[in-house]
Amino acid sequence: MRKALVVGIDYYEHSSDLYGCVNDAHNIKAVLERNGDGTKNFDVMLLTGTGPKQAVARRDLRQSIVDLFASENEIALLYFAGHGFVDQVGGYLITSDTEDGDDGVSLNEIIQIANDSKTQNRLVVLDSCHSGIAGNRNVNDAHVTLNSGVTILTASSQSQYAMEKNGSGLFTTLFVDALNGGAANLMGFITPGAVYAHIDQSLGAWDQRPLFKTNVTSFNSLREVAAPIDLGILKKICQYFPNPSEDHQLDPDYEPDSPSPDPVKTEMLADLQEMVKVNLVRPIGEKHMYFAAMKSKSCGLTLLGEHYWKLVANDVI
Repeated sequence: MRKALVVGIDYYEHSSDLYGCVNDAHNIKAVLERNGDGTKNFDVMLLTGTGPKQAVARRDLRQSIVDLFASENEIALLYFAGHGFVDQVGGYLITSDTEDGDDGVSLNEIIQIANDSKTQNRLVVLDSCHSGIAGNRNVNDAHVTLNSGVTILTASSQSQYAMEKNGSGLFTTLFVDALNGGAANLMGFITPGAVYAHIDQSLGAWDQRPLFKTNVTSFNSLREVAAPIDLGILKKICQYFPNPSEDHQLDPDYEPDSPSPDPVKTEMLADLQEMVKVNLVRPIGEKHMYFAAMKSKSCGLTLLGEHYWKLVANDVI
């Protein structure tokens, strides 16, 4: 089972209101609930604080976090968007009824709950100020204590405020973009590591950097989308390149518009062109496969192509 607790709080009784967290939470819920093909993905519980009649109390948030990590599941994901607070003891998630920052939900306690959980993979995603302290014992201790299977992804460091853009958290906007396919590999799988890489690579040198902390031996996919290349074509990579370091010789018979096209070779060229689209293969000495074929040149594997060649050769995919 795959469970997610998604929390967005705009309304605060004792501090300034926010204006994009509830919307961000709805966007996260929508992208997590279903895979790209519409099949069920996460079973999502949504908590939103929109006003006095729909507030998120500390007691309710804490209990929901306990329930999230209580049972043995494949994966449990906590997402929080709202105010954060940090002091010399640690960090806190601020709920609608919080009066002082340190009466929020302790990040130390949240990580301890995740550490103690029997769920295989636990992911904590925080779009809140000072959230980068999650996993550290206190502000003066840079050592991270995570049990096996725990991953933390935060919008900001312990000293930073989470950035917004166009009324939404910049971090969450990129997180949703990653889950919508921006971080997918060639099988259409989206892992936490790929999500972080996508967010990090989408930011400039002057932008706020997300933090990623993990203790896992392998990542589970958070979501699946349509693969950018047909798996049947991908698996032919070892057939077309028996040795990854050797090029594949082409000739005019590969090209359907040539005077004497060979049906077998034209089918091979179509597959090779699909591999070119996803940067597995490149023409040698020409910019396009058409000219490489018509001029009897060759094509070869890229570094990414060599990586996927090994995966196919070792029957990993």
